[in-house]
Amino acid sequence: MCTLILRKFKKVLIVSCLVIYSLLFFNNSIAQNFDSTFQAGLHYETSLNEKLALVKFIDALKIKPLNLAALYKCSELCSRIGHRESNTNSRDKYFQSALSYATIAYNHYPNNDEANVAMSIALGRIALTKSGKDKISKVKQIKKYAENAVRLNPNNAKAWHIIGKWNYEVSNLSMIESAATNLFYGGLPAASLKASIEAYEKAKKINPYFCLNYLELAKAYYRNDERNKAISTLKLISAIAITTEDDIKIKKEAAELLRKWNR
Repeated sequence: MCTLILRKFKKVLIVSCLVIYSLLFFNNSIAQNFDSTFQAGLHYETSLNEKLALVKFIDALKIKPLNLAALYKCSELCSRIGHRESNTNSRDKYFQSALSYATIAYNHYPNNDEANVAMSIALGRIALTKSGKDKISKVKQIKKYAENAVRLNPNNAKAWHIIGKWNYEVSNLSMIESAATNLFYGGLPAASLKASIEAYEKAKKINPYFCLNYLELAKAYYRNDERNKAISTLKLISAIAITTEDDIKIKKEAAELLRKWNR
């Protein structure tokens, strides 16, 4: 009797070990497949093939649907690719996808700075395509999510850059535009060129290789009648390595502004 029980116990133990081994092997296989797919996405992104990078990041999400890094990358790339699209239907699809990925990230990781940045960027892109009350609502949300991000992580350069851009654009509204916004849509939070420059400078200090930030900071300096600072900031852009497809256009615009402002 004892021998029979012992045999049954051994069989159960062997089966249990096999199940545990299979589960561990399966989980390791998933992790390896995700990692290799995600790394392929990073490779194509740094190789300036963002559409193929997006495909890889979407494939990574099929393996791990709630992975924050993959959700962020999908949202960010959809925002960037969409911004370069000349076809408005294609552009809008990319922007909506950017917001969808960002929303999933934010819903599951509301206290993560990158999830908040993704929301802010996606809403910023969509706001460009809207007007009236819908646009004002999204402009307010852009600021909210960017400020959430810097509250969660004061060293998030992209969040500071968004705050800089938000202040630059809102403070640049004409008196008529500001009056109409206040009258019909309840107005926007206070913004200033000074706050814009301060935010851009914080972003520059955190990430001195952020090409777009230099361009926008130079524009803010120039509008603030700091021409020499604007020109010296633009000159720095030529030495920064290209890390995104947008950087090529940014460098070209910086060179054109240098020629214009040096006249």
